[in-house]
Amino acid sequence: MADLTTKFCGLDFKNPIVVASAEPTNSVENMKKCIDHGAGGIITKTIGDIPAMQALTRNSKYAILDDKGKIIDKRVPRSFFFYSRSGYVSEHYSDWIPILKETQDYAAANGSHVIGNITGGTIKGWVELARMVEDCGIPMMEINFQCPHPTDYDGETVGPWIAQDPNVTAEVVRRIKEVVDIPLMVKLTPEAHNLTEIAQAARNAGAESVAANSRFVGFAVDIDNAKPYIGGVAGIGGPWVKYITLRWIHDIYTKTGIPMSASNGIYDGRDAIEYFMTGADIMQVCSVLMLKGIQFIETIIDGMEKFLDDNGYASINEIHGIASKQAQTPAQMFEAPKDYCLIDHEKCKFPKCDLCIRTCFYDALNEGDERVAFTADNCIGCELCHSVCPFGAITMTKDKQSAADA
Repeated sequence: MADLTTKFCGLDFKNPIVVASAEPTNSVENMKKCIDHGAGGIITKTIGDIPAMQALTRNSKYAILDDKGKIIDKRVPRSFFFYSRSGYVSEHYSDWIPILKETQDYAAANGSHVIGNITGGTIKGWVELARMVEDCGIPMMEINFQCPHPTDYDGETVGPWIAQDPNVTAEVVRRIKEVVDIPLMVKLTPEAHNLTEIAQAARNAGAESVAANSRFVGFAVDIDNAKPYIGGVAGIGGPWVKYITLRWIHDIYTKTGIPMSASNGIYDGRDAIEYFMTGADIMQVCSVLMLKGIQFIETIIDGMEKFLDDNGYASINEIHGIASKQAQTPAQMFEAPKDYCLIDHEKCKFPKCDLCIRTCFYDALNEGDERVAFTADNCIGCELCHSVCPFGAITMTKDKQSAADA
């Protein structure tokens, strides 16, 4: 069985699957359950000092949508849209001191880690919360810059999402690092213009890592009732966002080398492998656990192990960043040998099916007398025909003559 152990910010993780800051980590009981089902780590639901965000949690709403924008009324599909409104832990932050201590003791006894997630409305609040988490013996901290809460800055920085401004991000990180010694992870927001710039600012200010990334803010419409779902604007995430998250992981990994936790978009073990191959060190999971139950952690871990075993990898660390390292620049792509469309006419269903012709925009595929006609000189190797063919009749080849003769 492949070795899933990995190191992140000086901590040894038995596996890279970490439960993200959300409802599955909003109580001692839930966090212990996550640990019991094999999580390498857990991140507490956000502990904050903003009363309105505590009240928001007590009024949480969820709408799980399908690809037609309707509420899913049967089994949750592989692709779903998680539209929700929630806030921070409902209790006063000081009430979490015994919760943190008890959970940390349980995690340490079971080979897992607790990461404390905090957010403050003022610099004083950030500092007090950070000290509290460290004093409880928590070995690592995630600071939540995602939610649009106020700061005590003047001028243009009043009221922004902190992680949209590299200067404000850096200032908050510096002030927290002045009072704590445990590793700090900054949770980024996809609403920022350039996550890599924010990540570098956080690193320069002393953060040991970043989490890429949190959820988008969306607006989902129930057209049958002519109103928004769950009342209005809310967070939106789910497996559909995976490729956007991977883009930023790749960019941050290749340009900065900052240790990263991947967050948003993971459904199963294969997704987790994609994130690890792109350059993430640990993976945060949430939405799928809320829809399938905390025990689904085991399915994700088993899926990772199976992939590694089936492909001959002895350790997950063998695949860290390998996809990003093989990514080509545009210049390299343009210099690569050209591909051509190769049609297997025995599999092709022309004239009953002409989808490849309808989707070829370079005049390489056209209607022939008895079969699809191919003009090699017009083919640019875009692979769209290969992607849309429903019968597996089209492959790609670098041999122009064999494509022309087929």
